[in-house]
Amino acid sequence: MSLSKVNKRNRIKKRIRQHVLGSISRPRLSVFRSNKEIYAQLVDDVTGNTLASASSRDKDLKTDSITRIEASKLVGISIGKKALKAGIEKIGFDRGGYLYHGRVKSLAEGAREAGLKF
Repeated sequence: MSLSKVNKRNRIKKRIRQHVLGSISRPRLSVFRSNKEIYAQLVDDVTGNTLASASSRDKDLKTDSITRIEASKLVGISIGKKALKAGIEKIGFDRGGYLYHGRVKSLAEGAREAGLKF
């Protein structure tokens, strides 16, 4: 039985979501990665609200002449600052079924640099 790349990622994503549940005191940092951009949002799964979000498409991030990995780190720093401003220090990291390396890893490192604790 051969699974497509998307189906395999969705199975991994479901398995991760069984362990990482966001609450108001410890929201889930959800990551979505497209070929060009990267998006991150803090989600409270109890009420279904997005508390903060950041992406490489934001106007305040200057991602014109840098690599995608560097842009991911900036997004991580941005979401970390927004979380601290909202009074959030501890989060659960949801890598969204992606492997923890490259852009996902640099986003996580940027969020840690900004002061978030995983």
